[in-house]
Amino acid sequence: MPVMPGAEPFAADPGDGSREIGVVVSHGLTGTPQSVRAWGEHLAAQGIGVRGPRLPGHGTRWQDLSRTRWPDWYATVERAVDELRAEYRSVFVFGQSMGGTLTLRLAQERGDDIAGIALVNPSVTTLRRDAAFAPYIQWLVPWVPGVANDIKKPGVTELAYDRLPTRAAVSLTQLWRLVRADLDRVRCPVLLFHSPSDHVVEPLSSEIVRLELGTHDLTDVPLLDSHHVATLDNDAPLIFDDSVAFVRRVHAARTAGPAARTPGIHA
Repeated sequence: MPVMPGAEPFAADPGDGSREIGVVVSHGLTGTPQSVRAWGEHLAAQGIGVRGPRLPGHGTRWQDLSRTRWPDWYATVERAVDELRAEYRSVFVFGQSMGGTLTLRLAQERGDDIAGIALVNPSVTTLRRDAAFAPYIQWLVPWVPGVANDIKKPGVTELAYDRLPTRAAVSLTQLWRLVRADLDRVRCPVLLFHSPSDHVVEPLSSEIVRLELGTHDLTDVPLLDSHHVATLDNDAPLIFDDSVAFVRRVHAARTAGPAARTPGIHA
């Protein structure tokens, strides 16, 4: 199916040929790269390599998403990580909403391959009672109303489906269980952004992440003027600036001293 205008993946590399820091930026469930494009553009403007993949089943029609599962989404982000690791000294992964869930799983599975992660309203659970019935009705109820456009800033629209395929939602809950069971395996530096007024992912998700991560380097940043899609909301400049400072700090620490890595060589 044709990709919606604005939903295309994006990529950028420093024009001066430097290959120090690379970042993969992942959008959320039913969304598109549009929701994190400005984030990626800000990183690129600071001389950071960026990849913003379009997750399988997204950016076309909701029926395509219904045919995909979380391993498909994960594999796409992982390929982007491997692409950057072949060229950049330090590779980070950033994710918004379900993109944050995928990011956590990558940190759990890939260990030192990932220099650090940044999360914006990541999801690892829900308090919605109807979610418990989804596995039993997914074959009878193909979709439920969408979760897009939870944005406080006037005049801003998220490019996303207006329907959430039930099968895809069930697959996400399966990923949640894996991620929650292994949160203590996340040992890399973490930058966690969370919106108290999120109407899609309850604040409980970020609280669980904050309390159960295994890292000793956690920066917790509340987003007091944004709803769920904070990368398009009032606090976007805060997210963008803090994430640049974060990757520079972590990269400097990783590459200092005799143990510093060289491009293409990863211990």
